Amino acid sequence: QVQLVESGGGLVQAGGSLRLSCTASGTPFGGRAVGWFRQAPGMEREGVSCITVYGTRTSYADSVKGRFTMSRDNAKNTVYLQMNSLKPEDTATYYCATGLLEVCSDSWPNRRPGANYWGQGTQVTVST
Repeated sequence: QVQLVESGGGLVQAGGSLRLSCTASGTPFGGRAVGWFRQAPGMEREGVSCITVYGTRTSYADSVKGRFTMSRDNAKNTVYLQMNSLKPEDTATYYCATGLLEVCSDSWPNRRPGANYWGQGTQVTVST
């Protein structure tokens, strides 16, 4: 059983930065692709980014390309989401997930992706 714990959310002004972390316990991240998702109130969940097993490929939703960077450290069982130039529309609860139901590829964010294992989420609020 994989247990995921996100951290790093908070309140930030537009244009600011945050770095989210997600640490796995129970079963290592190694051998699994990982995704970051977000859900704003009244909105559908969307795939923000994903990263392949060894971090050789990442994929991003168009809305965050050029601003967000996903990375992983398998030795620490942790994945990261560096979020720069934050906008109010980035406000949401962010979740990391593994056991992705779709392959992490360039089209991943556009395929309404899902996953088997989810963290509890961390809130990101971007003020104007």
